[in-house]
Formats: sequence, C-alpha cells, structure tokens
Amino acid sequence: MPNAAVSVRDLWMAYPHSESTSGIRIVLEEISLDIADGEFVCVLGPSGCGKSTLLRLVAGLENHPRGSITTRSRPSVVFQEHGLFPWLTVTENIAYPLKLRGVSRAKRFQEVDALLQMVGLADFADYYPGQISGGMRQRTSVARALADDGDVLLMDEPFGALDEQTRISLQQELLSIWGQTSKAVLFITHSVDEALLLADRVLVMSTRPGQIIEEITVPFDRPRDLVTLRQDTRYSDITGQLWNLLGKEATSDEHAA
Repeated sequence: MPNAAVSVRDLWMAYPHSESTSGIRIVLEEISLDIADGEFVCVLGPSGCGKSTLLRLVAGLENHPRGSITTRSRPSVVFQEHGLFPWLTVTENIAYPLKLRGVSRAKRFQEVDALLQMVGLADFADYYPGQISGGMRQRTSVARALADDGDVLLMDEPFGALDEQTRISLQQELLSIWGQTSKAVLFITHSVDEALLLADRVLVMSTRPGQIIEEITVPFDRPRDLVTLRQDTRYSDITGQLWNLLGKEATSDEHAA
C-alpha cells in the first residue's frame, strides 16, 4: 500500500528458549500488513500468539532480526496498564510528552485543556491517578498518547482490565476521538465484539508462531453500537467465522503443547 501510515513486511521474531531443541522460540513468522491513514485495524488472536509482541515491534520498543517496519511518524502507545506517573496530576501527565518535545508551558496547557475536554476529564484536571477510577486513568492515558501527536496510535488491549460498562463507554469515546483525529489505529484485542465494534478491518492471528491467517473487512456502517450490530444477520455470520478460526487455533495450540 503506497504511503501507508504503517507498513510491515516479512516480519520474523524469536526469543531464546532453553527448552527448545533449536534454542529459540519463534513468536512471529512472516507477518506483513498495511494500515492506511485514518484506518482502524484490530488484531485478534489466541493468548500467546504474539499480538502484543507485534505491537511492541511496531512501536519500536523491541528490535526484530528479520523483516521491515515503516511508520509515518513515531507511534503513540496505550497499554492495558495505564502507566501514568502517580506523582503528577491528570493535567501534568497529559502534558508530559508536550514538555519533552519542548512545547512552551502556555501552549502545552492550552493543548491539554482541549484534550481534557475531548476525553471528558475537564473536571478532574487537578486529580492524581490514585484519586480517579480505572476508566478515568485509561482516558488520561489515551489523552497523553494523543498529546504525543503522532499519525499512528497503537493500543494493546487498553480496556481489557475494565468492567464491562466502563469498557463499552470507553469504546464509544475512543470511536468519537478517532473520528475527530483521523489517526491510523492498530488495536490489539482478544474480544470478537470489540473488534467488530471498532475496526475497519480485523486481522486474525494463528497460534505460535503468530501469522496472519485471515483478514476480514468489517461491513457495518458507522456510527456503531453493539445492540444494533447484534440485530444484523451479517454480525452473527462474521462472529461465527471469527470464533471458528479462533477455536481451530486454540485446538491447534493444545495439540502442539
């Protein structure tokens, strides 16, 4: 894909493994993918298939021995654990990447004010992470990633540790934010519902070594919500297809073990 926001070609990754006859465990094998500007792509796969490793490699947090990764700009990352500085307020946490980039104090707090409004935290600007809920901490983490101002947003199961009601709320907020910013998003999830709610495309990964075994273009119009989606006959067809793929991979992994 010409001028893709993210382009991965023939990516291969392995780690040392003393119990393997080869001395290594292959985690990812021949991964290739593209993400266009403004596209929302979810990666779905069984536990341990290398989803998070893929995201960390795209983020530049680990080195890879083979293959190529090209991103339009340095990606911003949101993990399942919020990673906020507990001694900084919500405002100061969001402002931190702006400070690192040398943005003036007046300008960075002007930008932070806009981000606080975007993620619904204007009334909690002076609170510390320990004083707010888990959902609010993840909103702060998302706002901090947006303050980093890259063209690519990488999200590693950011709502996985939250209760269902908070998760649904933040999914809708994320879609609203994405609509306003037009960033390319690579979103790691283990939830079929979440993938179909959020994504333009879903990439399904195999069990170890992780490979992309299926690509599904999500056919539903936006805006979306799960209640409406579940009334669409295509939704049950696609979820059945995805669960069938995931079930086969889980069985394959059990046999390999």
